[in-house]
Amino acid sequence: VVAVVGRPNVGKSTFFNRVIGKRVAIVDDRPGVTRDRNFAKADWAGRDFFIVDTGGMLGDSDEALDRAVRAQALAAVEQADVILLLVDGREGLHPLDEIIGDLLRKAGKPLILVANKLDNLPWEEGHHDFWSLGMGQPIPVSALSGKGSGDLLDKVLEMFPEPLEESVPEDQIRVAVVGKPNVGKSSLVNRLIGEERVVVSDKPGTTRDPVDTLLRYHGVSLVFIDTAGLRRQTKVKDSIEYYSSLRTDRAVYGSDVCIVLVDATEDDLHAQDVRIARSAWEAGKGVILLANKWDLVEKDTMTGPEWEKKVRERVPFLQWVPIVFTSALTGQRIRRSLDLIIEVDGERRRRIETHEVNDVLGELVARQPPPHHRGRRVKLKYATQAAVAPPTF
Repeated sequence: VVAVVGRPNVGKSTFFNRVIGKRVAIVDDRPGVTRDRNFAKADWAGRDFFIVDTGGMLGDSDEALDRAVRAQALAAVEQADVILLLVDGREGLHPLDEIIGDLLRKAGKPLILVANKLDNLPWEEGHHDFWSLGMGQPIPVSALSGKGSGDLLDKVLEMFPEPLEESVPEDQIRVAVVGKPNVGKSSLVNRLIGEERVVVSDKPGTTRDPVDTLLRYHGVSLVFIDTAGLRRQTKVKDSIEYYSSLRTDRAVYGSDVCIVLVDATEDDLHAQDVRIARSAWEAGKGVILLANKWDLVEKDTMTGPEWEKKVRERVPFLQWVPIVFTSALTGQRIRRSLDLIIEVDGERRRRIETHEVNDVLGELVARQPPPHHRGRRVKLKYATQAAVAPPTF
């Protein structure tokens, strides 16, 4: 994990977007635009890693929001393997740079000083005064143009710990159990594996760290990751909760299938439920929606179908996601949930013959021909599957 830290408006989000190759973090000239963390997977020179963009730190400011941003940045630092302190090479050394530098040194982690915004200045003119921070030679970059970013990432890779040589069995499926606090994630995992392995409490946020639990089912190894409850980001102010949310993001990225657990006693999905499901979907994971506490719902024969219809109409990307009504307390449809994990993972790894893909493409083109380009009809010659897990065409 690489944590990008610094005072407001030094270009942290621009650098974050540069590294991951997407505009994920909001970039603005106003200080303090990034208040919560942005967390993404990146790769450089064949090495995968996670990068965290943090809000601008205002030293020892006692304002409530500044305290929250500082706590979140320090939580990201606690989890990081390498820390990047970004400074503004155009403006020069700022008193806040010194305060933040002192805080980061206490973490005892590998630390790289990065002088950003050196688009036009000669390198030597833009960073000589930062030597006083005592962090060695600053690495000059321009996050906006990308200049110097490759050299910086090479340096980051040098400072990473050696990757663990882990052999993952081919029949192993990693399952992340995600959802907002107090929907019954720990109770579900305990029911699935048949023992009290994870602490269960009525108090939201009991589970702080992901816990890996192995279950052998029908000859397949299922590794369950019971994750901390994901609160809405604007409410994640406590540094321990923030740290847990980062760990949960990593668990989602490291999983094959995500079980999104929601509360069936609520009439509809909350916005937070949708956000959690979307994060798993967009990460390319297999998704199963489990409506827990079904035993507490007053129902008739149409209650389930109506609930499912409402969910699918409201959230289009859940159109093909399996929905199971279950109860972690009674064990209702637990085996069905286990069967679905194996089934969904199999579909995620499925390879489709090229002729089948082209049959579907032909039907789609017949139904809706491509638009004309410069007065000429666009011809789609063929399609093929490029990858699995997730299927990519």
